[in-house]
Amino acid sequence: MPKLELIEGADDGAIAAWFAERLKAALATSPEDIAVTVPGGSTPFPIFDRLAAMDLPWHRIAVWPGDDRIVDEDHPASNVGKIRARLEPVGARIVPLTEDAQPPHFAIAWLGMGGDGHIASLFPNTDPQVDDPHAVRRLTPDPLPPEAPFDRLSLTIPALTDSDEILFVIRGADKRAVFDAAVKGEHDLPIARLLRTARHKVTCFC
Repeated sequence: MPKLELIEGADDGAIAAWFAERLKAALATSPEDIAVTVPGGSTPFPIFDRLAAMDLPWHRIAVWPGDDRIVDEDHPASNVGKIRARLEPVGARIVPLTEDAQPPHFAIAWLGMGGDGHIASLFPNTDPQVDDPHAVRRLTPDPLPPEAPFDRLSLTIPALTDSDEILFVIRGADKRAVFDAAVKGEHDLPIARLLRTARHKVTCFC
């Protein structure tokens, strides 16, 4: 596993500041535009709001959702719709997921994790493979979360690890225990598979 840094007790402002600095560093070392992938769910959107207020060259940044529910963008369950509402007005290019998408190399892959060890929409029942030949998969979580009972599109483990670094924001003791066990190799949930495959630094705010 690559180098892992755990940062305890950081609030949304501190995480946004860290992410902004990593974006600036990536832009400073690349003559081209950069791409990042970000999660949905409730945790990241307050952080996106803080990032949108920062002075960043958003026109040079393409933002991909790591996964999305297969719904219209104006549906409350759409990740890309909520990401677009926050970051497109400041100049970011928002890229919706499609089954035939060819994601780029990411400067940063920002991920969340569920209490069952899922990442993006790679739930345990989908048996995600570290050598998946596809970059995007259409998947059906089982069980379907009652708050979002929809099929999903998700970046696969190879697409997520095709990145310069990986960021997790994990809150709650139960999730932290699952993450720590993955780091120790104590289970084979999707989070553990990704960590075993990751080639570059992993930072976890927890």
